[in-house]
Amino acid sequence: MDIFSQDWIALVITGLATLFLVGEVLVNMRGIFAILGIGFITVYFSVYLETNSLILMLVIYFVGILLIIIDGKVLNDGTLATIGTVSMLAAVALPAPNFAAGLYAVLGVLLGAGGSLLFLKVFKRREMWNKITLKDQLTSEAGYNSMNEEYKELLNQTAITLNDMRPVGTIRVGMKDYSAVSNGQWIEKGTEVKITQVDGTKILVEPKNNS
Repeated sequence: MDIFSQDWIALVITGLATLFLVGEVLVNMRGIFAILGIGFITVYFSVYLETNSLILMLVIYFVGILLIIIDGKVLNDGTLATIGTVSMLAAVALPAPNFAAGLYAVLGVLLGAGGSLLFLKVFKRREMWNKITLKDQLTSEAGYNSMNEEYKELLNQTAITLNDMRPVGTIRVGMKDYSAVSNGQWIEKGTEVKITQVDGTKILVEPKNNS
């Protein structure tokens, strides 16, 4: 029996492809994950598509990943990340020979992207993500001692998120609004958060129920 005739194989291939490709974006694996991911996604498209269509779908898929990277490194508002995710899902769903295989392919992308976050617990994350979460900016030992009194008083106070934090957003403390960042978490609008660290005008928060 040809294994590629089974609908569920789409989940395995797209899942592994996305797992390694997104993992390469998140952690520094010197291109190993990228090679594995490209290999898996190329196999997936080559099974169902002719050469011309294969190239087009590969472009759409990788443009989706590129948009997610740009959003994470530059914008941090989730817009490009959403468009990129839709592009990736469309790229794997359209070539599928039937609805079930397309559904498995989409599920594989989602599971692979989610599973790639586990790499952050094992491997060294890329510098751009460290900068986004301000991990290397929130300690006075590193020489950042410009904390002014107003912001210093915010430490340990409770605030409300005014928009979705992905991970950057706006919070309200009393009657004043401040720009803040979560520690790599996505926090929904209207969530009660606690200010855990302050460095100058940079504020780090976490959901209050986590503290």
